[in-house]
Amino acid sequence: MRKTIKTTEAIFPMPVLLIATYNEDGSVNVMNAAWGMMIDRDIIALNLTESHKTVKNIKEKGAFSVSIADVKHVKEADYFGMISGNNVKDKFSKSGLTSSKSELVNAPIINELPICMECEFIEYQNNSYGAGVIGKVLKTTAREDIVNNDIIDVEKINAIAFDPYTHSYYQVTKKVGNAFKDGLEIK
Repeated sequence: MRKTIKTTEAIFPMPVLLIATYNEDGSVNVMNAAWGMMIDRDIIALNLTESHKTVKNIKEKGAFSVSIADVKHVKEADYFGMISGNNVKDKFSKSGLTSSKSELVNAPIINELPICMECEFIEYQNNSYGAGVIGKVLKTTAREDIVNNDIIDVEKINAIAFDPYTHSYYQVTKKVGNAFKDGLEIK
């Protein structure tokens, strides 16, 4: 049997993405966004409303970066989701994290996080089914400690996912199968 539950943004896991931009004064702004996905090999979509300081910065600067949050930085990731850049001018400095300027786009890279996509802003879409930032990924970098033979070791990322049912974070690390191979056994 199945039981009806409350409908929420209940696709689990939802990635915990940290979207970084520069404010007008050059300080770093970061927000936590679980509603993001790749819609093509180099195009990212983030479901963000225009009320976010981050969206205002993206439109003004024409760029942003997207980093994958990890277990080691769950507190910082949560903080970036709780505190609005509209209310706290330089919330990034309180996190204790550091940043570097992208060489390709006018956006910061959070140095401590495992993977970062440097993105050029393409457009903002707003319709009855959602709102969102669309960006082109120009470059992706990873910390050296998670790369083996030029391949990302997903288990070393220690990425976290957001659970919309319980408002919790979960570690995503264990491999359980091989895509485009295991299903062949059914064939």
